[in-house]
Amino acid sequence: MPTPPRPRPVALRIELLDVTPLVWRRVLVSNQWTLASLHGYLQWVMGWTDSHAHEFETAGGIVAPDWWIHEAGWDTDASTYRDERRVSVAAVVSESGSRAEFEYRYDMGDGWRHRIVIEPPTVIESIPDLPLPICLAGENACPPEDVGGPHGYESFLQILGDRTHEEHEDTVRWIGGVFDPKGFDLNRINRDFKRSAKRRR
Repeated sequence: MPTPPRPRPVALRIELLDVTPLVWRRVLVSNQWTLASLHGYLQWVMGWTDSHAHEFETAGGIVAPDWWIHEAGWDTDASTYRDERRVSVAAVVSESGSRAEFEYRYDMGDGWRHRIVIEPPTVIESIPDLPLPICLAGENACPPEDVGGPHGYESFLQILGDRTHEEHEDTVRWIGGVFDPKGFDLNRINRDFKRSAKRRR
């Protein structure tokens, strides 16, 4: 039997749009991953909890979970969607061509949009052989779930920063104490992902 091709690393830069300070991550993932796998990893490295619907918009169209395709089909033509379990990272890279980016949307009610840039192969050439997936860099904390999208997050930060605001105490209680918008721990993200992966085996 022929030996199956080895997975190749793809470098992606993920930017959460419409928020300040900019929340971004740089990751290496396998080109053999499906977008379903990529979704799970994006949730981890960004800091979301996979509590809402999501979809990708690629050069080849909308890619989403099967259940979301059926739900979207009530209002639109579901044939325009592709199942994320059947679309690989390699296919998205190939489809993207010179544009070299696509969009990842999460919790469409709150309107979280992520720009995903497919970085050039020269980025990977300078990186030693590392286990996949891995987060290489990033900055700033992910907004809390259900904070109300980019505008809600802006208001949330203003309230937290103003002890005299009438909603300050309730907001601190809602977030569970302390929230640092600049909080990002690269080592913890990679360490905890490895531990969670072992538990899933």
